[in-house]
Amino acid sequence: MNQIVLLPVILPLLGAGLCLVFGRSARAQRVISVAILALVVTVSAVLLYRADHFGPQTVNVGGWPADIGISLVADRLSALMLLVSTIVTLCVLLYSFGQGIVEFGRDAPLSVFHPTFLVLSAGVSNAFLSADLFNLFVGFEILLVSSYVLITLGGTGARVRSGTIYIVVSMISSVVFLVAIACVYAATGTVNFAALSGRIADLPPEVSNLLQLLLLTTFCIKAAVFPLSAWLPDSYPTAPAPVTAVFAGLLTKVGIYAIIRTQTLLFPENDLRTLLLWAAAFTMVVGILGAVAQSDIKRILSFTLVSHIGYMLFGVALGSAAGLSGAIFYIAHHITVQTTLFLVAGLIEYRSSTTNLDKLGGLARAAPMLSVMFFVPAMNLAGIPPFSGFLGKLALVQAGVDDHRWLSYVAVAAAIVTSLLTLYAIAKVWNRAFWQPAEDAEALGADSHGGSMHGRSGVSTKTERTSTWKVADDGEQRLPLGMVVPTMMLVACSIALTVVAGPLLAFTARAADELQGRSAYIVAVLGGGG
Repeated sequence: MNQIVLLPVILPLLGAGLCLVFGRSARAQRVISVAILALVVTVSAVLLYRADHFGPQTVNVGGWPADIGISLVADRLSALMLLVSTIVTLCVLLYSFGQGIVEFGRDAPLSVFHPTFLVLSAGVSNAFLSADLFNLFVGFEILLVSSYVLITLGGTGARVRSGTIYIVVSMISSVVFLVAIACVYAATGTVNFAALSGRIADLPPEVSNLLQLLLLTTFCIKAAVFPLSAWLPDSYPTAPAPVTAVFAGLLTKVGIYAIIRTQTLLFPENDLRTLLLWAAAFTMVVGILGAVAQSDIKRILSFTLVSHIGYMLFGVALGSAAGLSGAIFYIAHHITVQTTLFLVAGLIEYRSSTTNLDKLGGLARAAPMLSVMFFVPAMNLAGIPPFSGFLGKLALVQAGVDDHRWLSYVAVAAAIVTSLLTLYAIAKVWNRAFWQPAEDAEALGADSHGGSMHGRSGVSTKTERTSTWKVADDGEQRLPLGMVVPTMMLVACSIALTVVAGPLLAFTARAADELQGRSAYIVAVLGGGG
């Protein structure tokens, strides 16, 4: 039964190969992609149930012993991350079908997109399930190579420039990761997490701290933790909406997952808690200040993404079971909500040809369904009761208060200020894009560009007025059902997190206890593989 741990990695790779075989058939690619990801969601749900009731599910690939082979492990943490990420990935894939049909026609094959998207899913799954540092590196590289292709889809100048920044930063982090792996192996003779948990404890403190710092630097770059987060706001907004959404929802969370896994399993006696608390506080505050200063919806969401990474790091830095539980809950919440908001931003851009607040207005009247799809996850992100965002933040704040250290109180204050400023940033979008009269938006846009928008050569009146309700009445910019339905599915998922918040928080508490106990994971890896 443990062999199903392999399926979340193998199935998407198999699907990618089949998509390449049927590269000329758009319908075949869609059927294959949906079937594969739906099956991965089912497998992930089974793994979550088995990990919670029977302990970590382990498989040693090829039957090799764990200390010299490749092991995959699904414990409570990785199984939850796997299930949430695959549900989100499936919804984004369905959204991409609607966008592709609208832009390129129903029968236009996306021969590159589908296999690359499935490879990305395989990389994320491999990173979550990996039981050793080198296989974790392989998982990162799989998802990064596929993301290089996705972020530059279309080949526009803006996408190539942003993709270049993303590629350079990713390559630097990969080099640092390789150096860290080499140092770990040189010091301990293994890269297996379970074996490392015992050997690192026997190292001199200065060596252990150096290894911890190297790994943290790598994962903080990938997770966009301040001050290593400057690359993200310029990289994500220019990509196609489905790509931006899956990047925002998943890629940085893989970095946070790696921080949780290594900190709890390899460095339980965390000598860098103070550094992590400062990083969490600055990530929250600096990120949200960047969001407040923006006037484009995608850039606002990109900065809030950076900011809310700080909440997750805050829970990890506390090192307590309550802090870890809150961080795990907040990761599940944030993957869902942040992805939903980027999909809604894509719908706004489709309908209005822009996400610039200076040119938007009147959407509440023109597209009431779009208003609902934005309002629910936006309030959730801001932490308004009774949504899951509020519950996650409350759990983290309570854990910070219970820590009884002055620096924890500083981080709690940063978390509260960040939540209020997130509400301000979201309210700005809500007011200007949805309630501001369209005529006022046009006048503001004209003033900000030094003249009337209709006076610019080569730009039609229709293009500039797509944000008004009159255009929507013409029926030319109605929202495609293929894009609306997946977005509504994710909105429903974000609400479901609130409905099941009690059982989910109980589950994350058990996951946190398992992480701190370590023994179940170690025994499953070194004595498992069945």
